[in-house]
Amino acid sequence: MKKILLLIVFVLFLSNAKAQIDPVKYPTYTDIDAAILSKKTVYSMSFRDKGLYNLPADLIKLDSLFFLNLMANHLEKMDKVIFSLRELEILNVNENGIKFIPDGIGELKKLKTLSMNLNSLTAVNSEISKLQNLKVVHFDSNNLSVFPEALLDIPSLEEINLHSNQISYVSDRLDKIKNLLYLNLSANQINDLGEVKLPKQIKYLELQKNSIVKIPEAVFQSGNMEFLNVSDNAITQISPKIRALKNVVSMNLANNRLRDLPEDIQYLKKLKTLILVGNPMTKETIANLRDLMPQTIIYF
Repeated sequence: MKKILLLIVFVLFLSNAKAQIDPVKYPTYTDIDAAILSKKTVYSMSFRDKGLYNLPADLIKLDSLFFLNLMANHLEKMDKVIFSLRELEILNVNENGIKFIPDGIGELKKLKTLSMNLNSLTAVNSEISKLQNLKVVHFDSNNLSVFPEALLDIPSLEEINLHSNQISYVSDRLDKIKNLLYLNLSANQINDLGEVKLPKQIKYLELQKNSIVKIPEAVFQSGNMEFLNVSDNAITQISPKIRALKNVVSMNLANNRLRDLPEDIQYLKKLKTLILVGNPMTKETIANLRDLMPQTIIYF
């Protein structure tokens, strides 16, 4: 199931990437020999599902590459040749067996997107903080136990995806990532987010499938939040401060332990969808919420 979900995400990601890459001007090569013999400058290369254990040494000759897809191979390490590609902006090594990120990662100064889903990472090398142009990181379905501290030193990041790890500790200084818009910490082992601080710009927050008992105050201070998912946790009540989420459009509170919601939720005038399935709410409570929020589609 994880692979299916991640494949869907990556297809969407590729669709977005293709919108920026002219397939005529920047054709994606799948054969290293054809790429090297090409009379055109090679900008995009894919070795997806080639059964590779190592990368071809001749890859070093393609020093104009800005897109490299190494997805679904048998790589257990990131070969040094990758770090010679100084023009690289998008690197995908999903579905391999990579256990660590070498120091050489810091050489990829122009990198904007790094996707390492479905590998065997237990930590993220601090050298990644040298990538000050990085906007998107995907470390889904690895073996991370803490939020990668190095990411806190990359304020350019807009999207962080850490779905399906074993993360139990999250730094309380997430606000250092000033441009962060999307954060996915779902399907981890988080039960307490403590005094976490969130970036002011954050719009999408996914915390579903953890063991969270209480939504931290910082969430209710995120006035730009549009989508919030805290389903499948152990939340027993929602703070009246929820009224501050003036821009929230969709909220998923399903499968928690909520018996009621504060009346302040009626002030969320932009809220279009509210999911409350799997909470122990009475028919009277449900009726009251529908009266309070006639503009919202509520699922019980």
